[in-house]
Amino acid sequence: MQSATTVSERRACQLVGLSRTVLHYTPVQQPENALIRDRLELLAEARRRFGYRRLHALLRREGVEANHKRVHRIYRDAGLAVRRRRKRHGVAVDREPLEVPTAPNQVWSMDFVFDALASGRRIKCLTVVDDYTREAIDVVADQAIGGAYVTRILDRIAIFRGYPAAIRTDQGPEFTGRALDQWAYRHGVQLKLIQAGKPTQNAFIESFNGRFRDECLNDHWFTSLNHARQLIAEWRRDYNEQRPHSSLGYRTPAERAAEHRKGASTATTTIEQ
Repeated sequence: MQSATTVSERRACQLVGLSRTVLHYTPVQQPENALIRDRLELLAEARRRFGYRRLHALLRREGVEANHKRVHRIYRDAGLAVRRRRKRHGVAVDREPLEVPTAPNQVWSMDFVFDALASGRRIKCLTVVDDYTREAIDVVADQAIGGAYVTRILDRIAIFRGYPAAIRTDQGPEFTGRALDQWAYRHGVQLKLIQAGKPTQNAFIESFNGRFRDECLNDHWFTSLNHARQLIAEWRRDYNEQRPHSSLGYRTPAERAAEHRKGASTATTTIEQ
């Protein structure tokens, strides 16, 4: 504007809304900024998931006098922003053929089934099945079931049945989290994860869930959580003790378990004799 006209600097600044102080401002290079940047880069390399506020706290511990705004400016200029992690698509596992166990408690299968109460509130059901006897070991209904809750359910089951050699599950967060992994390590239980998006690799529990939804969840109107638990428990007993299972020669899971116990008892007696 000044080069093309005779307007003064003061008038030109007024016309464009610019302060003359800003016009003549020259950034002062502070030598300590370079030191802060070097230290920030070292800390960010060692603490890759720390943002600028945590890094600022570490700098203050080391005696660096700089407020959070200054640290943030240097942090941003250095390109140290924490990168967002990509969504995990699943744990890489090898495909394992689905084999029928030769005895109870060799392999259990677990999964979740969802439904809703009459009020519209969601309920979550953990289903646990013995792959050999096809028994519905437990069906637990609640508003929410996390990994730690799953381990408590399994400990409760183990009081009466003992711990299984292995448990087959999908890759849900409740089954791949730290709580179940540490529980399995403590009790010597192998966790068999199926491949992501391959429910047929967990066919025993998928078949049970289909019967559970068709014959129980879709056949009842749950007025409350306690009402749902009562009806589900009654259906589970009927499934284990009364309902013929086609893959067991139309015997019930309870009959299959009793036959195995009888056979094991006979074999033990023969060996002792």
